[in-house]
Amino acid sequence: MWVQGILLVIGLWGSHDFGVAASSCGAQAEAHPGYDICEVGVAPSRDERRVWDISHAYTPDMPVWDSPEGLGDYLWLAYSMKNGSLANNSEMKMGTHTGTHVDAPGHVFQEYYEGGFDVDTLDLKVLNGHALLVDVPRDTNITAKVMEALNIPRGVQRVLFRTLNTDRRLMWKRQFDTSYVGFMKDGAQWLVDNTDIKFVGIDYLSVAAYDDLIPSHLVLLKSKEIILVEGLKLDGVDPGIYSLNCLPLRLVGAEGAPIRCILMD
Repeated sequence: MWVQGILLVIGLWGSHDFGVAASSCGAQAEAHPGYDICEVGVAPSRDERRVWDISHAYTPDMPVWDSPEGLGDYLWLAYSMKNGSLANNSEMKMGTHTGTHVDAPGHVFQEYYEGGFDVDTLDLKVLNGHALLVDVPRDTNITAKVMEALNIPRGVQRVLFRTLNTDRRLMWKRQFDTSYVGFMKDGAQWLVDNTDIKFVGIDYLSVAAYDDLIPSHLVLLKSKEIILVEGLKLDGVDPGIYSLNCLPLRLVGAEGAPIRCILMD
């Protein structure tokens, strides 16, 4: 199995990392069939571990917020060896919330922006560690009812929510689509009140549904403890627990930044 040694191997998948007791394994296995979150085994060696790049490649045709035209020509060769320069040097221009990116608290709170809660203040311990990839029911936004039904155990700190956005390949379509799936305010509040999640990842340009855009962001970012990563590439990965590594650009003063994320089994 791709998930081995989950939760019960001391020092690697210890129960303290997810707060899951052995006595609750049956209920969780039923809620997350195939996740093997209570299976005992030996972790694979580093040479055998598979790697999934869950960041989207930047292309002129990738979608950007509220635009039908896509990203466009964001990269150009400012200095060219063909034109006599000693080396090729490119320049680029794009928004900090383009493609796979991270939101800092200053994104929706002016007082946090002025207080310096930028991308460079985000906790790398939250951005890196064990993460649970879950499939969201395909006929709904992420509401309180959906969050409750996902039955995410206490102690789980990082969750990647795969939705209908992936099935529809919205991140491969140039035109921005307001019908994408995201969190409604009540779903965001349920997450804050009933889970230990500090990392929320999703598969389109906003973690919040278009109709609850700012309210959901406000709920999730108010504490300054939850980090939002948006525009993830989650196709071709089985639901389950992985090792997650995410590193944003250190843009001092920026409320968002491109981020590179990978999963390893």
